[in-house]
Amino acid sequence: MTTTPLRVAFAGTPEFAAVALDAILAAGHTVPLVLTQPDRPAGRGMKLQASAVKQVALQHGLPVAQPHSLRLDGKYPDEAAAARDALLAAQPDVMVVAAYGLILPQWTLDLPRLGCLNIHGSLLPRWRGAAPIHRSIEAGDAQTGITIMQMDAGLDTGDMLLIGAEPIRADDTTAVLHDRLAALGGRLIVEALSQAGSLVRTPQPSEGVNYAHKIEKAEAAIDWSQPAAVIERRVRAFDPFPGCTFTLPTEKGPEVVKLWRASVVPASGAPGEVLHGQGDTLVVACGEQALALHTLQRPGGKRVAAREFLQSCTLPASLA
Repeated sequence: MTTTPLRVAFAGTPEFAAVALDAILAAGHTVPLVLTQPDRPAGRGMKLQASAVKQVALQHGLPVAQPHSLRLDGKYPDEAAAARDALLAAQPDVMVVAAYGLILPQWTLDLPRLGCLNIHGSLLPRWRGAAPIHRSIEAGDAQTGITIMQMDAGLDTGDMLLIGAEPIRADDTTAVLHDRLAALGGRLIVEALSQAGSLVRTPQPSEGVNYAHKIEKAEAAIDWSQPAAVIERRVRAFDPFPGCTFTLPTEKGPEVVKLWRASVVPASGAPGEVLHGQGDTLVVACGEQALALHTLQRPGGKRVAAREFLQSCTLPASLA
């Protein structure tokens, strides 16, 4: 067991990683350098916004580096070299990586004496890749979890050090499950750091490998010919981004409506047919069974219940 604080370089970008950084600091470790993605335009004004990890780092007065790349032979060699110099000066015992968003070249993996530990949001080797939380819900998995992994040059292929399972509830959205997994990741990385250098490394099994490909906006459009259960899982998986959508014809032209909550009901009809659209109830037929639409959002509006949505528009006989 490690009894003295470690020097922990940290690389991460979104809220998932920020939770882990907070946990590492609360556990008493020294963080001599934080790597995070460059500030990006966000919000209606598209003003540059610091990542969640950078905001935590600044709150604690931690040094921050924001290279576009860590590849010394890539498009931004000067930024990569500056990041390397900063890491060398930081003299970390270990680097913790969580949803950083950049590929770590071999020089980075080799620099800390205890290597690089990754906090991954799935039970590896299932759902390697960029969107493990979304894809686990979309697939209907009964559980997921956190894997603390010793990083190597592959994509989420390193040896496993610690694993924590988390059940996926029937009403979990990506936003809700994300928060539970982020908290679990924070607890497990602190445990891993307390045993750094002595944890048993377990190679990932070759069976059960699959990839959680990045969520694309094009996936948002609902295909009513799919089974209702499949669409309902996608609605939860794509909350908060990119949402599931369908097209509503109006007098001013077609509107793209977002569907945020739905449930499967035992009804049938032609896919996309509006089976019921009065009062509190909006039911649309799917390829198998039907979907009751509970929470919707018109362009520029807020999320509303089906009753308010139905009062605001005239429904066609069938939805696209």
